[in-house]
Amino acid sequence: MAAFRVRREAEIGDQLRRSRLQETFTIPSQAAEGLKSVTTTAPNALTTAMVFKGLARSIGNTPLHAIHFRFKGGPRTIYAKSEQLNLTGSIKDRMALHVLERAYALGQIRPGDTIAEATSGNTGIAFAAIGRALGHPVTIFMPDWMSRERMELLRAFGAEVVPVSREQGGFLGAIGMAEQLAGRRADVFLPRQFSNAANVEAHELTTGPEVWYQLDAAGRVPDAFVAGVGTGGTVVGVGRYLRERRPEARVHPIEPAESPTLSTGCKIGQHRIQGVSDEFIPAIVDLATLDRPLAVHDGDAILMAQQLAARLGLGVGISSGANFIGALAAQNALGADAVVATVFPDDNKKYLSTALLAQEPVRPGYLAPEIELLGFDTFRRACRTCSDLEECEHWPPARRSAVGISQP
Repeated sequence: MAAFRVRREAEIGDQLRRSRLQETFTIPSQAAEGLKSVTTTAPNALTTAMVFKGLARSIGNTPLHAIHFRFKGGPRTIYAKSEQLNLTGSIKDRMALHVLERAYALGQIRPGDTIAEATSGNTGIAFAAIGRALGHPVTIFMPDWMSRERMELLRAFGAEVVPVSREQGGFLGAIGMAEQLAGRRADVFLPRQFSNAANVEAHELTTGPEVWYQLDAAGRVPDAFVAGVGTGGTVVGVGRYLRERRPEARVHPIEPAESPTLSTGCKIGQHRIQGVSDEFIPAIVDLATLDRPLAVHDGDAILMAQQLAARLGLGVGISSGANFIGALAAQNALGADAVVATVFPDDNKKYLSTALLAQEPVRPGYLAPEIELLGFDTFRRACRTCSDLEECEHWPPARRSAVGISQP
């Protein structure tokens, strides 16, 4: 009975969320009609709406793995979304798609405009691929110490890459260069991933509901969610969704122990977990709404990512290893049976020239050496979060009515 009540409260919450978002993002009828008729500058000359629909079917609704292991001899399970299965191999596809959908709907970007962004890699790759699919030129400003694979992937997707050295300001310098470009040209759109509320919304609308409903289908309710902070969109957005349904759920950001920017409030140290702790605390991250940051050593993250690939066949990046270790730390605080969820943000193919493929020494205090991976189950994708739900002929009429969705 309690499980039914939690599930029903979640459905009612989704109805309210849909209504609230419709009010927040009401688009003038002429603009909505224009979105259907606008033709991209892409070679296939599809309408923008058709391209967005195809992209939406290629992004999100990823599998949720229940990863079984022993920690110091005792049985444990951690739940992780397989975000490396998105269109370009990372969770950033969700944010890039949502940001561009919103920008088009609100008239903030026009066909043929240049998309320019400062990024440590995955966001740039996502905007390059999705931007090119929509026919946009893409310019990426990226710190020059990121992996060679990221640079080459950006170029492969047709983006212009501008490397930024530490002497030029590093990540903050890259953001400044993107802003300067937009200041000189009227045809430049800046996603501004670190301050754009649509970044958080992308995960509140997709990743969060997926975690909730996939766990719910297996009779589980999340006790905690953890994720590394690059922009912070994932941990803030997912956390916001889960806490609306379970206020007592813990939501922990993860940071490198070697560069604890969240804890100190400033750039400090250096680390090897690409994509997190980018020298500052992003504007969309309100630490007061989150639980305490969890520190993970970059070497521990590397060892964990290596194990996930070598023992389970899950080819994930270094930040995925960090998220797994952070999830274990959260579980240790809550109890061995706690339901703790996280995400595997990207795949290991972007790290072939990095420490991920090198021999990593074991140091005191690491958790990965105490972990024996046993295997994993994969939860089915949730029908409730399918991008084609409104067109699905197999969704029962009674359920459609309950969640406020009309018949196809």
